[in-house]
Amino acid sequence: MAGRGGVCNNVWDGVIPPQCRPNPSIRRFSASLAWEEAHEPLHADIDVYGVCGVGPGMSFANAVRSARMRGPSIGLVPCAVGSSGIDDWSKGGRLYGGLIGRARAAVAAAAGGGRIRAVLWYQGERDAVSAGAAWAYRPKMERFIRDLRLDLGLPSLLFIQVAIATGQGPYKNIVRAGQKSIRMPNVVTVDALGLRVAEDYVHLTTQAQVQLGWMLASAYLSHSRPAQKIVSLSP
Repeated sequence: MAGRGGVCNNVWDGVIPPQCRPNPSIRRFSASLAWEEAHEPLHADIDVYGVCGVGPGMSFANAVRSARMRGPSIGLVPCAVGSSGIDDWSKGGRLYGGLIGRARAAVAAAAGGGRIRAVLWYQGERDAVSAGAAWAYRPKMERFIRDLRLDLGLPSLLFIQVAIATGQGPYKNIVRAGQKSIRMPNVVTVDALGLRVAEDYVHLTTQAQVQLGWMLASAYLSHSRPAQKIVSLSP
């Protein structure tokens, strides 16, 4: 989710597809807890332990904006950290508190008020390293969603997860099966399998990140206001 599109040998090529262009009505919540115009790399000051490139966030936001045309600004609150396992995000884990804190601060800092509409979640490759972690993924993920909703006071918060396309270990299919078998209200799954993978065999290419953003936007629009759809997904 942090975005490695265009990153090769720890260097980002700087190529920004038109579908990821900035727009004054698309904002991001920075690491310094301030709203600013969103731009790639979306996670540059959040996932500071890796080189960030293009992710699905900006193409998601542009697709939603294009479908709605009018309406309030879209606020993106990047929180992803690469190579993290589900235990890192579970309540009490090293990343959970930061996620909750940033979400609350983003709402408080939004001019005229703000509302969290959905969570976009793309994680799980790290949990494919061991059989134990892979088999435990589903119950830990379900607990994470329940805790997140409870701590944010949003019991029906839309949660859109991505079924992983690759893994950092041999148990990818177990993690994928766990993701796809979650049956909780307002939990939607989009599948990254089939999207083009970069030469590192783990992350998606830039264009695949764009496509994933469209898929996430389509899922979001379908489950927030069914009448709104993306008319075209052409480059």
